[in-house]
Amino acid sequence: MISKKISVGSNVFIHPLALIEDDVEIGDNTHIGPFCIVRNGAKIGKDCKFTAYCEIRDNVTIGSGTTFGSRCTISANAKIGSNVSIKYGFVLTDTPDLEEGSVKVVGSVGDGTLIGANVTLMPGFSIGSMAIIGACSQVRSNVSDNEVWYGNPAKFFRKR
Repeated sequence: MISKKISVGSNVFIHPLALIEDDVEIGDNTHIGPFCIVRNGAKIGKDCKFTAYCEIRDNVTIGSGTTFGSRCTISANAKIGSNVSIKYGFVLTDTPDLEEGSVKVVGSVGDGTLIGANVTLMPGFSIGSMAIIGACSQVRSNVSDNEVWYGNPAKFFRKR
């Protein structure tokens, strides 16, 4: 189901089994695969690709040229940079504010970053630009620009 209250650029492909909610913006040449969910207010840049079963929650911003493997979940209000490559099974988590029922803390991913398969970014932490996160890592610290991290918990390996 695709809302009629969205803004779609040219040459965009949205699979018939995707769900796109209200007030979503999708840039030119973007491909949204089957069973993807794009929640209210999300903004997706041009030349992006979502394989299958991805969930982009409310008010997420994704830069141009970013690709997602299948089964990725991006929590509400997160920011993903441009030219980011995310393999399958990535989860960017948040911390709910139980008293107010809203999101309290959310992370971000900088431009040009590569994230391996099955990575979890814990609440409140961010990954800088041009970083590399190894597969099956759980990121529990801020990762600076041009750093390579891996493990559970993820640890600094070297500069890129």
